[in-house]
Amino acid sequence: MTAKPRLDILLCAPRGFCAGVDRAIQIVELALRKYGAPVYVRHEIVHNRFVVDTLKQQGAIFVEELDEIPDTAQPVIFSAHGVPKSVPLAASERRFFQLDATCPLVTKVHREAEIHHRKGRHVILIGHAGHIEVIGTMGQLPDGAVTLIETAADVERLTPADPDNLAYTTQTTLSVDDTIGIVAALRARFPTITGPHKEDICYATTNRQEAVKAVAGRVDAMIVVGAPNSSNSQRLREVAEREGCPRSVLVQRAEHLDWSLFSNLRTLGLTAGASAPEVLVEDVVAAFAERYDVRVELVRTAEETLTFNLPRELRDVARQPG
Repeated sequence: MTAKPRLDILLCAPRGFCAGVDRAIQIVELALRKYGAPVYVRHEIVHNRFVVDTLKQQGAIFVEELDEIPDTAQPVIFSAHGVPKSVPLAASERRFFQLDATCPLVTKVHREAEIHHRKGRHVILIGHAGHIEVIGTMGQLPDGAVTLIETAADVERLTPADPDNLAYTTQTTLSVDDTIGIVAALRARFPTITGPHKEDICYATTNRQEAVKAVAGRVDAMIVVGAPNSSNSQRLREVAEREGCPRSVLVQRAEHLDWSLFSNLRTLGLTAGASAPEVLVEDVVAAFAERYDVRVELVRTAEETLTFNLPRELRDVARQPG
């Protein structure tokens, strides 16, 4: 029997679920436990097909718009990415029982934008057009009150009515390095622009990118476990490429691995986006263990202890044994 070639897997930490994702998934699970099926969820609760399918099996029904939901007394849950103000307003008009699973760090960005608007500042939002979080943030303010930019080049094309009365905020899941450049361009062109009191890019996005940076230069390839519509997962793949990793690949599950990309490896980096459960990482390790003599080394660059409070309506069931 031919011996398997050795493969050293450098496992990034932190990786996978962040506090906001964990809270959002708990909200759906606890609502199902307390109120029974179905519960309705507007948009994917987090961007991960495995998570969504698991919750569907428990009785969650996912919709893109409220008009897909029949008249019901069952909970209607808003996803972790946040929603425009028009959504809870429409839900109230239909007398839906609402549970908001928006990540508190996204809510922070929403409140910042509102404060800037009240103070008469035009808001520049750094983010990706069409992303559900960006739609939610822009939807906190009246049409025309927010201008979206995606790159430093976009800064040069800005023509604000009052260049001395601007503020900026950002999507929470951006590349830290890219955003630094865009903010620098904004500050160079508009020296009086007001920024957030604390960075809008969330701690989990920053920590996962730093862990990838610590590993990318040491491996022949990097795998990011995550969904293609997950912004933070896509940024992890890009960070690995930028740090010199020869091959950086985003995969949703082990069964999607293209093995032609992973022949003759000696070292592999492995991480997961903030909405990817650890079981999917374990499946990838197991898939490589079938082909290689795998040795796993944990590369930890930060400890994460943050947790967020659950909605008041669910705290009683959360305290009960599962």
